[in-house]
Amino acid sequence: MTAAEVPVVLSYRGRDVTRDDVAMIRDLIAAHPTKSRRALSSELCHAWQWYQANGAPRDMVCRSLMLALHRAGHIELPAPRQIALNPLARRTRPGPVEVDDTPLSTSLAALGPLTIRQVRRTSEEGLVNSLIEHHHYLGYVQPVGEHLKYLVLAGERRIACFTFGSAPRHLAPRDRFIGWAPEVRKANLHLIAYNGRFLVLPWVHVPHLASHLLGHVSRRLSSDWQAMYEHPIHFIETFVHFERYKGTCYRAANWIHMGRTTGRGKDDHTNRVNRPIKDVLGLPLCKRFREKLGVVV
Repeated sequence: MTAAEVPVVLSYRGRDVTRDDVAMIRDLIAAHPTKSRRALSSELCHAWQWYQANGAPRDMVCRSLMLALHRAGHIELPAPRQIALNPLARRTRPGPVEVDDTPLSTSLAALGPLTIRQVRRTSEEGLVNSLIEHHHYLGYVQPVGEHLKYLVLAGERRIACFTFGSAPRHLAPRDRFIGWAPEVRKANLHLIAYNGRFLVLPWVHVPHLASHLLGHVSRRLSSDWQAMYEHPIHFIETFVHFERYKGTCYRAANWIHMGRTTGRGKDDHTNRVNRPIKDVLGLPLCKRFREKLGVVV
């Protein structure tokens, strides 16, 4: 039987686990009978050479994969030594912060110099979370995986913020636009970022400000990602709820309409619309983006 013919028993976060992999994991558990689940996942990361781009082991994802195999009956993990609290389930919603909400209506030229700060892992990250939670119609959701956050100031006044996170694994309009084969997408998905939130505070009324900020952030995003995660970004994407917004600022900033979502979500099994259908827009960050994303052109 060739490697391609070995049956896959589980696919998790882009990794196919075969029967041979399961046998290997069983042997690893048997060889370390006193080790905890956490220690076993570290051993498996090392055995598989499963590391993030910055060199850190994908330990949390590996533990989740092993737990999925355990629950499906493919392996037998040792009993948990402690009941870990789910930090996402217990996460406290960001509280309000004081912010100058005096109406600001002016031209972009009169607004003066703008400062755009990347605030991920800084003392201002909580401020961005709070502004989005209390002033964005979708509220704040903690980004999954690699992510950056930006705060925009006019002088000393906070006027806008962004979040960018890991891209969805499956997005048909984007995948068609790029021309990805499934195996190429799996290998290169980390080179795309998803603009999950963009907020201009509701009392700020400055024509062309939103597209201006999108342009500035898109030009620096790849280098900022490189600094944080040791790899660049070559493409960014977002969703626009077209029944509420036209996406004018994205289009003015040269983002491309790639299609619409199905409205069914990634785990749907009913083929029925169960959430808002949204426009999918994307922006290449370099001329040879397809080649850099692994597409043969």
